Amino acid sequence: MVLIIIAVLLLPIIYVIATYNTLVALRNHIAEAWSNVDTELKRRYELIPNLVSTVKGYANHEKETLERVVELRNTCMADSGTVSHQEDTEKQLVAGVQKLLALAEAYPELKADKNFLKLQTELVNTEDRIQAARRFYNGNVRDYRNKCEAFPSNLIAGLFSFKPRDFFNVDSAVREAPKLDLTTN
Repeated sequence: MVLIIIAVLLLPIIYVIATYNTLVALRNHIAEAWSNVDTELKRRYELIPNLVSTVKGYANHEKETLERVVELRNTCMADSGTVSHQEDTEKQLVAGVQKLLALAEAYPELKADKNFLKLQTELVNTEDRIQAARRFYNGNVRDYRNKCEAFPSNLIAGLFSFKPRDFFNVDSAVREAPKLDLTTN
């Protein structure tokens, strides 16, 4: 009889401890996943000045577009706010980079420049890595949110002030690698 009473008293305590530890682990997975996203975003930021410099050589009168992309890049690099705030600035940067890459269509010499093509390919690879890191991050956020919102674990999440986390949804700046003309004339 005493064992039954002890078991009845211990089971809820064990459940609370296990749920708390699971929430902590999920929160830490989110932090780790965000650091992966952040690392890939920094890689993008490092490519942008080279891309701007290459485009500048061909499209000098597109100064406003070039300056805007550099400004957005600097804003994103300095942004250490919430995920939703960073998402907003990243979306602006993506639009700026897309506009910058669209300039290549108006400048055939730029479109054929080996440095530009190499940078564009590196940017495509970086964008792929950003998207993979973003999916991993969002998967961890989903698991955490499910645990925080599902009954009865939501009671423990509320009791210990586990705050909701935001998803990170930003499109790629460029979707495919440039087509290289390998034919010789």
